[in-house]
Amino acid sequence: MTARPENSQSDGAHPDGAHPDGTHPDGAHPDSAHPDSAHPDSAHPDSALLDEILADQDGVIARGQVLALGFTPAFVRRKVRRREWATVHPGVFVDHTGPLTWRQRAWSAVLDAAPAALSHGSADPRSEPTGPIHIVVDRARRVTRRPGVVVHYGTRLDEKVAWHAHPPRVRMEQALLDMAECASSKVRVVACLADAVQAGKTTADRVLVAAQRRPRLRRRAFIEGVLVDIRDGTCSVLEHGYLTKVERAQGLPSPQRQASTTVGRRGFRDVDYPGWGLVVELDGRMGHDGAADRDVDMERDLDAAVDADRLTLRLGWGQVFDRACSTADKVGRALTARGWTGTPVRCPSCRAVR
Repeated sequence: MTARPENSQSDGAHPDGAHPDGTHPDGAHPDSAHPDSAHPDSAHPDSALLDEILADQDGVIARGQVLALGFTPAFVRRKVRRREWATVHPGVFVDHTGPLTWRQRAWSAVLDAAPAALSHGSADPRSEPTGPIHIVVDRARRVTRRPGVVVHYGTRLDEKVAWHAHPPRVRMEQALLDMAECASSKVRVVACLADAVQAGKTTADRVLVAAQRRPRLRRRAFIEGVLVDIRDGTCSVLEHGYLTKVERAQGLPSPQRQASTTVGRRGFRDVDYPGWGLVVELDGRMGHDGAADRDVDMERDLDAAVDADRLTLRLGWGQVFDRACSTADKVGRALTARGWTGTPVRCPSCRAVR
């Protein structure tokens, strides 16, 4: 998105005679109105505070903020005409005429719809996602839609929004629940929640508390169940799939999750059955991406086999999501060969002949 100087707009004056920047003509040429004399309230405009607000808001400011400092509408028009400022949305300006940064787009969206806050993926202070800016406003209001901005309507915003943040944003736990509700599949729900907790953005317990305080939550049982599993050690979509589709559904014993290695290179085992000398590693999206990561994984497997007499089974998406029943049977046989006395059970969806 690129800020556009006001004199480049093609929509002309508003029907009520307002200028495109939201100001109204005062009968004088814009250049003839000095900001210090054109308005009774502008005897002492606060230039220092204006600069401070611009710096605090990444160079973005709303017309109302400018006027509150004692400046006049003519001052705003002159800034735009001289290309010192550019109009992003009617009544919202940025202090340059080039492309906007993500944060400037975010500030512009929030100021345009104020009171508003960043929401969903846009509420994450650690990332600057591509795509549209998501904001939330009170459900009782209606705001003008803008290109590149998705408006959500919510209730109880004072409980959910950190209004003191820059820009104001929905708290991380609430934003995660919003994204989980909107996710296109259960796999995406798990990814959304697991990735955020794994990255240290929040904890599963904090999101659980936020979920329990919501009177209404789509997919409540599933979301809360996933959060409990993440709290208990599941760190990725693939690990959660192994837990629910292979381990629980097929009656395999409960392992240790994210157990520290005891030999060789330091690290953590995804699934460890210490009583039977079996390790299951899940090569999903997180933590196994590059050649260097895979080299470390293989070295850890070798250390376990040589120094601890442990068998390592390395599973991927196909084994967990496409062939869960067959995978459970094979893991069960590996456990049986190493002393497990239990027996895997057939889940309702089992079709494979074992």
